[in-house]
Amino acid sequence: MKIVIADTYDQLSVLAANDIIGKMNLIENPLICTASGDSPTGIYKEFVRLYKENRLDTSDWYFVGLDEWMGMNENDEGSCRYHLEQQLFQPLHVSGGRLCFFDGRQPNADLECDRIETFMLLHQQIQVAIIGLGLNGHIGMNEPHTPAHIRTHIADIDPLTAQTGQKYFKEARTLTQGLTLGIANLMEAKYVSLVVSGSKKAAIVKQVLEGEISTAVPASLLRNHPGFTIYLDAEAASLLHKAHK
Repeated sequence: MKIVIADTYDQLSVLAANDIIGKMNLIENPLICTASGDSPTGIYKEFVRLYKENRLDTSDWYFVGLDEWMGMNENDEGSCRYHLEQQLFQPLHVSGGRLCFFDGRQPNADLECDRIETFMLLHQQIQVAIIGLGLNGHIGMNEPHTPAHIRTHIADIDPLTAQTGQKYFKEARTLTQGLTLGIANLMEAKYVSLVVSGSKKAAIVKQVLEGEISTAVPASLLRNHPGFTIYLDAEAASLLHKAHK
C-alpha cells in the first residue's frame, strides 16, 4: 500500500494523473477502469489538458466503466456514463470500440454484467482502476458487507449512497440498484488508485487505512492489494495517525 498526501485537491489530481499515465504507459493497449463522481474529476481534467497540449497519447487505451445506476445510460443527465462522457470520453475522442460501459436501461442486467466481463477478459487485465470512496466505505457500488469474492453484479444501493447520489441530478431520483464491477474484479487489477478529498471523507479514510480490514468497510480490503495507492488531500488525511502522514 502506498499513501500519497498533497496539500490541495488540485495538487493531488496532478500527482495522481501523472502516476496513472506512467502505469498505463508500461504496456501496450492498456485497459483503464474509470469511476465517475467528484473525486476523480481533477484527474480527468489533467488528462484532457495534457491531451490537448499533445503531451498525452491515449489512442491505444481501452476503457471500462466502474458502475452505473440501474435504469440509466449515457442519455440520462446525471448518470455515471453521462458525466464521464462530458469530462473524459468526448474530450479524449474515445471511440466506441475502445469503450465498454454498463447500460442500465438494458432489460437483462445479467447479460450486461456478462458483456462487461467478456470485454475485460478480452483485454486480460485492468492495468489501472481509478475509484472514489463513499462515505460508508463503498467502492464502486460495492456497499458495506458485499462479499469480497463477488464479480460484476447487480447491487442494492445503501440509503446513504442514494441520498448522496442526488447531487448529480437536477430533480430527485429513486436510486435503489446499480450495475458495478465487483470487489474481486478490482482486486484483479494490476494497480488500484483510490482518490479521496475533503474533510467530510476524513473519518472514513481513517477507518479504511487504520481500522479492521473487513467487508463492513469495502475499501479497507484494498490494503491487501499489492498495487494499491490512495491519494489524499490534506483535509481527507487530517485524522490519520502521524505514521501515515
